[in-house]
Amino acid sequence: MQRRDFIALVGASAVSWISGPFTASAQTASKIYRLGTLAARNPIDDKSHFGSILVRVLAERGYALGQNLALDARGAEGDLHRVPQLLQEMKAGKVDACVVTGYPVAVAAKTAGVPTVVAFGAGDPVATGLVQSLSRPGGNITGISDNAAELSTKRLSLLKQLNPKLRRVAMLWNKDDLGMAMRYQVSADVAQSVGVAVMPLGVGEPNDFDEAFAAMNRDPPDAILMVADALTILNRKRVFDYAAERKLPAIYEYDFLVRDGGLMSYGGDLEESCERAGDLVARIFKGARPGDLPFEQPTHYPFVINLKTAKATGIDLPPNLVALADEVIE
Repeated sequence: MQRRDFIALVGASAVSWISGPFTASAQTASKIYRLGTLAARNPIDDKSHFGSILVRVLAERGYALGQNLALDARGAEGDLHRVPQLLQEMKAGKVDACVVTGYPVAVAAKTAGVPTVVAFGAGDPVATGLVQSLSRPGGNITGISDNAAELSTKRLSLLKQLNPKLRRVAMLWNKDDLGMAMRYQVSADVAQSVGVAVMPLGVGEPNDFDEAFAAMNRDPPDAILMVADALTILNRKRVFDYAAERKLPAIYEYDFLVRDGGLMSYGGDLEESCERAGDLVARIFKGARPGDLPFEQPTHYPFVINLKTAKATGIDLPPNLVALADEVIE
C-alpha cells in the first residue's frame, strides 16, 4: 500500500470514528421527549402547581420544556367517560410517559398500555389489582402509593384528640371509584378497631351530597372524614360549609383542602409525591420499564390546621393538638 493510500485510509477511519459517536450523540440530543399528563379534572400543565413541579424536576435531570421536552397536558373536566379517548389521543401522539392522578385514570392508562407514572390518589395499587406488587409492579405502571391503614389510624387519633368523646364518624367517599371505596373500607375497619362507629356516606354524583347531608341531619355524627377524589374535591366547598354550619370537626387527606377552607388534614406530601413522580418519568425517559420500577411511598406526612376556619366555626382546638401541627394557617 502506498503512503498516500495509507494516509487516506487512516483519515477516513478517523472521520468515521469521530463522526459516528458524534452523530449518535447529536441524534440523542435532538430527541424530543414527550410527557403526557392526565387528571380527572383540570390539566396538570406547567402553569399549575403540581405540573410546575414535574417540569422543574425533569429540567434538573436534563429534560427542559421547549428544548428536548414537550408537554401534552389534559384533563377530563370531571367526565371520566372522556379518559379512554384522551389516552388514545396521547398514545397516538407517541408520548414517552404519562403522569396520571386517581385510580380511574390509572386503570384506563393500564388498559391503553401507555407507560404510566401514578403521581397520587390511586389508593393501594396492589389491593385494586392495578399492579402485581409494590416492588415489582409489572406491566406499564409505576408511581406513588399510600398506606391507608396507617394514615386512617393517625387521622382518627387526631379527631379523638380534638374530641375525646368521639364515638361516631361520618365518612364521605366516591362509591363508584374502586380505589377510593377500598380506602374507605380500610378507614372503616380501623375506626371499628378503635371503638369508633362509622356512618357510611358513599356518593356517586353531586346530587348524592344532598342525601349525605340529610342523613347527617337525621342522625348527627361527631366528626367527618372525607376521602379525596375528583368527585369529593369538586364538591369540597359544600362539605366545608356543612361542617361549619353544624360546628362539626372534619379531617381531610390533603393539605390543599385545608388551605382552601377545610379544618385540618393529615396525609402524604403531594409536592414530594410529584417530585418523586418526576424522577420516575426521567428514569423511563432513560429507558427503564415502568413495571421494573418499584412503587414508592411519601416520606413526609404533614399535619395542617386552619385556625381561621376553627375560629369562624366556633371549634375550640386544644393547644396540644395545635402544637402537633406541621403548619398552622391563620
